[in-house]
Amino acid sequence: MTEHRTPHEGPAGPPGAGLGWVGRTAPEAPVAREGAWTPQPLPQRVYDPPPPDGEDGEHPEHARSGGEAAPDAGPQTDRLRYLDVATRRIARGMDPDETLKELRRAAVPAFADAIFVHLHDPLTVGDEKTATPIVLRLHNSGPAPQATHPALVHRLAELLAAGRPVFGDVPGIAPAVGELLGPAAMTPGALPPGRRLIIAPLRGRHRMMGTVVLLRRPDQPVFNGDDLLVASQLATHTALGLHKSVMYEREASVADALQRAMLPSSLPEPTGVRLASRYLPAAETAQVGGDWYDAIPLPGSRVALIVGDVMGHSMTSAAIMGQLRTIVQTLAGLDLPPDEVLHHLDEQAQRLGSEHMATCLYAVYDPISHRLLMANAGHPPPVLLHPDGRAEVLRIPPGAPIGVGDVAFESVEMSAPNGATLLLYTDGLVETRGTDVWTGVDLLRARLDAAAHGSVPPPLEALCDQVLDTVGPGDRDDDIALLTARFDGFPPDSVGYWLLGPHPQTAGRARKLTRRALRRWGLDSMIDSTELMVSEVVTNAVRFASRPIALRLLRTDVLRCEVADDSPQVPRMRRAAPADEGGRGLFLVNELSRSWGARRLSTGKVVWFEQKIPDQ
Repeated sequence: MTEHRTPHEGPAGPPGAGLGWVGRTAPEAPVAREGAWTPQPLPQRVYDPPPPDGEDGEHPEHARSGGEAAPDAGPQTDRLRYLDVATRRIARGMDPDETLKELRRAAVPAFADAIFVHLHDPLTVGDEKTATPIVLRLHNSGPAPQATHPALVHRLAELLAAGRPVFGDVPGIAPAVGELLGPAAMTPGALPPGRRLIIAPLRGRHRMMGTVVLLRRPDQPVFNGDDLLVASQLATHTALGLHKSVMYEREASVADALQRAMLPSSLPEPTGVRLASRYLPAAETAQVGGDWYDAIPLPGSRVALIVGDVMGHSMTSAAIMGQLRTIVQTLAGLDLPPDEVLHHLDEQAQRLGSEHMATCLYAVYDPISHRLLMANAGHPPPVLLHPDGRAEVLRIPPGAPIGVGDVAFESVEMSAPNGATLLLYTDGLVETRGTDVWTGVDLLRARLDAAAHGSVPPPLEALCDQVLDTVGPGDRDDDIALLTARFDGFPPDSVGYWLLGPHPQTAGRARKLTRRALRRWGLDSMIDSTELMVSEVVTNAVRFASRPIALRLLRTDVLRCEVADDSPQVPRMRRAAPADEGGRGLFLVNELSRSWGARRLSTGKVVWFEQKIPDQ
């Protein structure tokens, strides 16, 4: 086939000047006269293996423009060997940029002198429907993508639809080349003439993803039919690699969004304790995990502090984490002891599947009694930072992970002094490839002890930052969830607590005790309404209780009253008929209080109501 060459005006320069050649620059072509290329009889191009990792130069065993192959290796063997190395290199890319970089290193200079890759913008790999016209963006590896080239010309659209690479001398290809390579490509002599250009579509699993343009300089052999097959293989493996990397990034993004959506958007502000938290995802090479934390207010100004970790790293782990966190919130609403919460959580986790296991630590802090009640399910132990700066690893019976089944958990009660700080965390904070969990826990304790000993404990937010600063960015193979709680306690003079026998006279005694407490607190304007509501709630408790009734008044920014008894029957408000003698107690509570409610306990129930304290 005769090559058709197009002369151009102006000084000679390297072919493709102004088009942003990618890869190694070859010597200039022989020139017969200014502005024109002279045909040269060149031997058939020999396929060189792609350069070793970290090198972009020529292979030492072969010349760029030809040469003798090994005696026992023919052109077909060379092509197969080249494709084997090139496709394996392309397949190892973990993101689009890395995949395109490996394509360039595999193709230039072993197969072509320059390569241009155009990808759909935005790049879609699934079944998404786009109403906008197809837009291609130049994505040469290294520099930032260049300007967008909108809607394809009809000829290029036909070539893409066919899904097969074509030579640059296909009739009607010039406008398509102009769309891909820009106005400079339309200048006479800007591109090598004849079959020195191949356009190969990038076809993913579901749709076209873009194009690859391969160019050879005039001093190189023209592309032949076998080269079309090579270009097709390079484009196919690149498209599959792009599809894989985009799907990987999409799954990681969805899993990360799912996990973050299931974590608390904000922490509560219960009386008597201050809270702070951090969540730090793993390194970019790791998938999202199932770490979570939570803080749940409980009756009596108590608060439940939870941290957990679902084993594994995937979107499934994040989904299981969300289900377990919801189960824990439901169990916390029943106000069960920590060991019973973990027992029921273990039962529910087994229903989700025996292959899903998690660790969890559940703690309940009571600011009135200054006590801490904890149970552990295979989780790293908490660290208590005492007011004097001494750090202590709390030895809680570890138990078995959630999901093992038929395991007994144990609750441990201990003192929680005012000013102390409790640190709950996941194993990503203390475990690395070179450090086991217990060694990491001892290191964490030593660092906290050295940083805070003999001084005032730092603010919670600063403490969280200090803890995370001990973990190097390259050491994180797992997510980190951190929850800190500083115990402030409840002022004793703002609490009133009494045990009353279930007798007919109990309601009158409750009114008297309430009146006395409100006068001591200077809340005389609230006496009448509070007495009435306390009387109604205590009277209802006397009807069903068989053991002493607990009456507690708490003064914070609101006035809270709690009445607990041993009957599991929770009262509900109903409309009383005009002739009924009872049934109006909770209606009055609903009308006079700001809010009220009732919760079942493991030993009965508690009915509570709150009133806003008027400004003095």
